[in-house]
Amino acid sequence: MTNELNKSRLKKMFRTMLISRALDERVWILNRQGKAAIAASAQGHEASQVACIEALDPSLDHFLIYYRQFTVTLALGTTPEEQLRTFLAKDGEIMSGARQFPLHGSHPRVDLFSFSNVVGTQLPQAVGVALADKMRDSNAVTVVFFGDGAASQGDCHEAMNFASIHSLPVIFFCENNGYAISVPLSKQMAVENISSRAAGYGMPGVLVDGTDIFDVFEATSEAANRARRGEGPTLIESTVERLLPHTTDDDHSKYRRKDDIEGLSRMDPLPITAEKLVSINVLSKSDIQMMEKEAKLIVDDATEKIGNEPYPGVETMLLHSDLEF
Repeated sequence: MTNELNKSRLKKMFRTMLISRALDERVWILNRQGKAAIAASAQGHEASQVACIEALDPSLDHFLIYYRQFTVTLALGTTPEEQLRTFLAKDGEIMSGARQFPLHGSHPRVDLFSFSNVVGTQLPQAVGVALADKMRDSNAVTVVFFGDGAASQGDCHEAMNFASIHSLPVIFFCENNGYAISVPLSKQMAVENISSRAAGYGMPGVLVDGTDIFDVFEATSEAANRARRGEGPTLIESTVERLLPHTTDDDHSKYRRKDDIEGLSRMDPLPITAEKLVSINVLSKSDIQMMEKEAKLIVDDATEKIGNEPYPGVETMLLHSDLEF
């Protein structure tokens, strides 16, 4: 256990992971029931995301996300009710007024920048945010999340190149789950690790085990400290497994081997984290069972509440629009 991660913080992180998983599973069920349109699961990414946020300061720093970010958004302070409201497109949806894909738009209470479903666009935007902070002499750090697929976009090269040239306080946090939808990493690039590309931009490249909350926390903490000292950007590659298909509309059995899919549970960060916390006497097995029940009750209550809420009225269709008829 690091000095920074005491028992209280570790319990909080694990609780967020459990709620994220319960919420993720519920949204998947709601999709199959025809109630939620589409979802990109974060199952397999929970430890990576919660540890990254825990190493930063949500009251100061900036966060640019992409669509597979259940755990990030919860760790930053969104509620299960808010997340369900966006997936069910209910009245009062906070991020886009129920007018965009789930988790798209901006959040007035949590520092989440509006982002596009176009892969990789958040990368140069994050660099712009970091540049503004540097020009204002702010001590803030910007972290931008992206997958291995976005690492193959031109936006990624331009963002990293510019950030390095101008020594900007930004962390490029790549959650590498091995697949850009259906395309494996070996068909995307000729290097084994995305983090090795950092050398070409003159920044540190760090490879971490995305199922290890301590590994991710330490790497992110060091990257944030570098950025605050004015030493520029860092590329962190966090290796994870995508435990479910790309989205609720995908069938990964079409492009992944059967034995590959059957072996995914070995990389599930929830039991891996639970075992670590038991081994260092942060939690007992009975504590974990109680926390799992609590997470499910929280999601059950949120589902009942949001499920009974109305959809936006037809009369709101043209709100915030310049259209005239």
